[in-house]
Amino acid sequence: MKFFKKVALFCFIVTCLSSCENKNAQFIIDTAINVSGGSLLDSSNISFNFRDKHYIAKRNKGSFLYGRSFTNSTDSILDILTNKGFERFINNNFVDTPDSMAVKYSSSINSVHYFSVLPYGLNSEAVNKQYLGKATIKKKTYYKIKITFNEEGGGEDFEDEFIYWVDTKTFKMDYLAYSYAEDDELGFRFRAAYNERYIKGIRFVDYINFKPLDKNANLLSLDSLYAVNGLKELSRIDLEEIKVE
Repeated sequence: MKFFKKVALFCFIVTCLSSCENKNAQFIIDTAINVSGGSLLDSSNISFNFRDKHYIAKRNKGSFLYGRSFTNSTDSILDILTNKGFERFINNNFVDTPDSMAVKYSSSINSVHYFSVLPYGLNSEAVNKQYLGKATIKKKTYYKIKITFNEEGGGEDFEDEFIYWVDTKTFKMDYLAYSYAEDDELGFRFRAAYNERYIKGIRFVDYINFKPLDKNANLLSLDSLYAVNGLKELSRIDLEEIKVE
């Protein structure tokens, strides 16, 4: 009987600790969203250029319209993603898009808009948060938060896992990392924010995109590898000509 009581007590303690950690993670993400624009993003029109494409995002209290436009060698293309689904227009004419390609295009559009306003979006119903403790990067202390997604509502890449580093003083998100499926294995990326600017109260940053040099690296170790130059720069993720209405 004493054994079962001890087991029950242990399970209760673990549950309580887990609940506290989740509440702590929720508070950190809530605060990070607020200092980055928060409710201003709920009803906003944002446009920017990223590489060779122009992007627009119109949000209105849960409803959204994400768009991208670009020109290839022969045509002008406009892709639109809303709560209702995906549509493509070529030279201003609607065209039917096979489901497999619609999923691919939708994921690509959503990804760009998702990263453009982080940490906004981390309070969706499909998001799970876990507080991992504190970490030090370049003599600054950060809260380390792990993010996973439910299959329902988590998108095509719901199995990807993310870690966010939030400054313990400013509650600004300065680093992120994620794992993703790559040829039946896991690939890893680490991003360091730079070029911070606030436009009409909304925080925008650009990112330096890294990958680990060590093939045996794991998601949790990427901040440590970054500190000892164990990551290789792959690209820059720069948003240009940002406009907010």
